[in-house]
Amino acid sequence: MSEPVTCANCQACCCQLEVRIVTDTGVPFNYIEYDKWGSEVMKRADDGWCEALDRNTLMCSIYENRPLVCREFEMASGECITERDLAGI
Repeated sequence: MSEPVTCANCQACCCQLEVRIVTDTGVPFNYIEYDKWGSEVMKRADDGWCEALDRNTLMCSIYENRPLVCREFEMASGECITERDLAGI
């Protein structure tokens, strides 16, 4: 049985998922881009990671203003465990 997911071992694999911005939570404009359908999404770096992810801490640099989807994605939830499995964590 694997150890429980905590902030210390999270590895932020959810920060590689596409995040559509569906409500106004105050995401700074420089972290927003538009998909091919014209919807606002979180900007991602060339390697696929969210631009708002602090690479040194693996924590969100805009945590208080993160999109609703990020707020609803719960650490250690079924979705989280699935993404960790897909990432080989």
